[in-house]
Amino acid sequence: MCWTTTQFRFIPNAFIYLLLTVTANAFAATEQEIATDQEITHLLDFVEHSRCNFNRNGTVHKSLEARQHMELKYGYAKRWVGTAEDFIKYTATQSTISKRPYHVVCDGQQIPSAEWLIGELKKYRDNNLKG
Repeated sequence: MCWTTTQFRFIPNAFIYLLLTVTANAFAATEQEIATDQEITHLLDFVEHSRCNFNRNGTVHKSLEARQHMELKYGYAKRWVGTAEDFIKYTATQSTISKRPYHVVCDGQQIPSAEWLIGELKKYRDNNLKG
């Protein structure tokens, strides 16, 4: 096969286009990952500072213990976590072993932890959209 001058000029342009496309996609993924990390950090901080108790498998834990437990589970589940909703699903919804749901006890009321955290995530996102 014989290459012409026109074909040689196309190769660098195609390479530059490919490089720019890959770089742009990498930055977009990074922005999404940063946003997700910020949301997860917010949820963990929210749990820790909530002063609520957390019922896991019939045992009540303080908020700091709940945060530590979620961080531990997140370390194992991180490969499946692409969004803050995934974080809630894989770390804060139910026991991995017993499949019993987690509950939060605040001001004498008990609520499923996933519902509680989804509500907080919505508030966080709404506040960040406003400014």
